[in-house]
Amino acid sequence: MAIQTIKWDAGKTADSVKIIDQTLLPGKLVYLKFRDVKSFWHAIKKLQVRGAPALGVAAAYGAYLGIRCSRAQDYTGFMRDLDKTVKFVGSARPTAVNLFWGLDRMKAAAVRNRKKPVALIKKALLAEAHKIYEEDKSICRKMADHGARLIKNGDVILTHCNAGALATADYGTALGVLYRAKENGKKFRVYADETRPLLQGARLTTWELMHEGIDVTLICDNMAAHVMGLGKVTKVIVGADRIARNGDAANKIGTYGVAVLAKYHKIPFYVVAPVSTIDFNMPHGRLIPIEQRRGEEITTIQGRMLAPKGVKTYCPAFDVTPAGLITAIVTEKGVFSPGEIKKIR
Repeated sequence: MAIQTIKWDAGKTADSVKIIDQTLLPGKLVYLKFRDVKSFWHAIKKLQVRGAPALGVAAAYGAYLGIRCSRAQDYTGFMRDLDKTVKFVGSARPTAVNLFWGLDRMKAAAVRNRKKPVALIKKALLAEAHKIYEEDKSICRKMADHGARLIKNGDVILTHCNAGALATADYGTALGVLYRAKENGKKFRVYADETRPLLQGARLTTWELMHEGIDVTLICDNMAAHVMGLGKVTKVIVGADRIARNGDAANKIGTYGVAVLAKYHKIPFYVVAPVSTIDFNMPHGRLIPIEQRRGEEITTIQGRMLAPKGVKTYCPAFDVTPAGLITAIVTEKGVFSPGEIKKIR
């Protein structure tokens, strides 16, 4: 993929984090630069940058933005500032575990360099953020290699939300599998759910797949049962924002319903996610915190009111697919049944 969702921009005047503003796609391709953690926090909260692996990278760079101007003179004072920054960045999105994984990596890097002067600790943290970025690129390619083996000529694949280059530092998770399969010469088609309420499937997934020359058809979320019932879907492939130790997987709201439909129609249902998305401290999916979004995301689309003013809303951003509905989980370590992923640890 030629798309760079997030990267560090070493500018002539000041370094910054550079991202694609995903809220403007597909109408406009706009890059934004952030030099302070507060504005970057808002970018994460508003989904200008999103996707579990990309949030791990964003967390790392966000932590660095928050402490690079720290005036602490010693390690103790610096860690106090870093802890405040980590808590602040982590408050932006509660469900995607990669966000907290990235922040934990940054804290661990600071501890490893605790005997160095503060200036060198800062350099070590920026190096750690770069390392997380490069690792994600490599991990995306490995997941793609493993997952592409599941794709057969003639497959018709349904996907939900966006789990492509826009959700990672490089190649994508679920869509990365499709990109690799295409590179391997396989012929297949894709149905993309629109993914209400913010339409990541309609706006982002279709944009990506068309950009790569992959045959994609957009459908409304409530059309998935219909196309499955007609025998038009042979596989479902989605990403994940957090996977519990037992294999339950949290993904964009609506994924659970797709999994139920796939089970009924005897269609394999695959989750593609890096090991960093597996929360080994979370025994099952019922404990995964579910982010609640503003009601305006349901009542409006791009500022246009769709519902009566003052109507009550319920707007969870994610749901949890039980492990029993998942055929396999594809990671950079290989393909595992939900019951096997605890062995990865």
